[in-house]
Amino acid sequence: MTKAIWNGAVLAESDQTEMVEGNHYFPPQTINREYFKENSHNTICPWKGTASYYTIEVNGQKNENAAWYYPNPKDAASNIKDHVAFWRGVKIES
Repeated sequence: MTKAIWNGAVLAESDQTEMVEGNHYFPPQTINREYFKENSHNTICPWKGTASYYTIEVNGQKNENAAWYYPNPKDAASNIKDHVAFWRGVKIES
């Protein structure tokens, strides 16, 4: 089981993550939505497409743009559609 943890909270937990470029992408149904706030930040990857971001909020602390996902990925990345990956201090444990 792989977990994403930040500020003592389990943000996501799954045994079905997709590994892409060294990042675990968690299926959308495995994230604890209470900690996720949508925002307007986007980045563009040449082969995956446009990423959207979440701000993580746990116990009143915010981690801006700490999670990202591809709502409409390019064909080469279709396996990670809507899957969520993390950075900015979010710990991944397997």
